[in-house]
Amino acid sequence: MKLLGAALVALSLLLPGAWASEASRTCIFQTLSEADHEFCRGDLEIIYPEVGDVSCSYIPKCHGYRQKLSEEWGKPRVRYPWAKKNKKYVLVMVDPDAPNRENPRLRFWRHWLVTDIQGSDLRVGKIKGKVLTDYTRPKPARYSGYHRYQFRLYRQSQHQTISLSSEEQQSLGTWDLKDFVEDFHLGHPVAATQFLTKNCKD
Repeated sequence: MKLLGAALVALSLLLPGAWASEASRTCIFQTLSEADHEFCRGDLEIIYPEVGDVSCSYIPKCHGYRQKLSEEWGKPRVRYPWAKKNKKYVLVMVDPDAPNRENPRLRFWRHWLVTDIQGSDLRVGKIKGKVLTDYTRPKPARYSGYHRYQFRLYRQSQHQTISLSSEEQQSLGTWDLKDFVEDFHLGHPVAATQFLTKNCKD
């Protein structure tokens, strides 16, 4: 998907008439800094409409992509080609930079939590399982800078039941992800990735 995005950008530069505006010809999907790139491992793909796989990249402002991400697009396809067909997985999406990266006092803000995902579905980008937290779109506040939106994929024991406490269900922010992982013995993620975006008006 990233190759397709790069090819479209290259085509726009070679064929100006193919796009309607100068802005579209300069749309670039910038990769993350070395420090942020280190978080990404395991070939986890996060696929949104129009942009394709946004793993380990910034969401560009061109074409209204940031606005569409925050206001229009629904949950992404999440694909992990190395998933074991007969195993189960847990997918966590969080914002560690709420309300901003300099003062993340609401870390971790939970955007999506699904358990009991079959590996056979995960291999083809279908997230079907037990939804503990419905997907909420990334909507960074104005002037809060770039936020990281992290996806962590864990292996789940076959007969394990995972749930949120009543307190966790009442609030999405200041979620203790470390305690959650330890309580259910999830261990280290088998794959993880992130993308960065900021308010579409900034």
